[in-house]
Amino acid sequence: MVEPKVWKRRFAIVGFDDAASIRTAGDYTQTLFMALVVDSFVMGPFQSNCYVVRSERGAGEAVVIDPGDDPTPLRLELAGMGARTGAILVTHTDVDHIGGVAALAEGTGSEVWAPSGEVDALKNGLTRGGMRVAPHDPEHVVNGGDAVSVAGITFDVVDVPGHSAGHVAFHADGHLFSGDLLFAGSVGRVDLAGGDWDTLLASVRSLLDGFPGATIVHPGHGPATTLERELQTNPFLRDLRTEGI
Repeated sequence: MVEPKVWKRRFAIVGFDDAASIRTAGDYTQTLFMALVVDSFVMGPFQSNCYVVRSERGAGEAVVIDPGDDPTPLRLELAGMGARTGAILVTHTDVDHIGGVAALAEGTGSEVWAPSGEVDALKNGLTRGGMRVAPHDPEHVVNGGDAVSVAGITFDVVDVPGHSAGHVAFHADGHLFSGDLLFAGSVGRVDLAGGDWDTLLASVRSLLDGFPGATIVHPGHGPATTLERELQTNPFLRDLRTEGI
């Protein structure tokens, strides 16, 4: 296992049996009712989560979500899994979520799916705040309501603006990849261009209305959680609790 300062494998998870007993420390695997295998890797100086999603353990193809830094260690991990990169999905185009997209796509020949509202940042290699990344012209752009079928998995695309204007989330088989919209015990910042608090709260509300509480949330930073746990305990969602969602 590769563990330099800014590269750490957080966990591998198939499912949670109970929202109150979520474990996030160390490497672990639980085989429960959900078939997907999700491995999380912490990348780069911003400690963002990059996800490797497979239809089952031993699958020959994997979907990579938000490769935010040099993907070389990630490619070594994939090789150890016996899996090739079948697709790259992007939730939003901040530097810590697309920093490794170009290198991974060009190094593996994988196609990229990026949100239509933010694709120019990836194409131009200039993210909000003026931070530069290697540019890449994605083969596909997505909007809420689209479905992406790759590596034996179908992801539903959900529009979740608020942290950024064109932010999307990806949902498959009870797993929600929320980018920087919603974290365990927190939410994404809204003080950068395209951010808006009321819009972010409306996006979280739409997730709570549209998915079961047991849905596993894989955020852009920090440990996994569930929608129900965040509704009940997240201090930033107090207004939603008073609404009786």
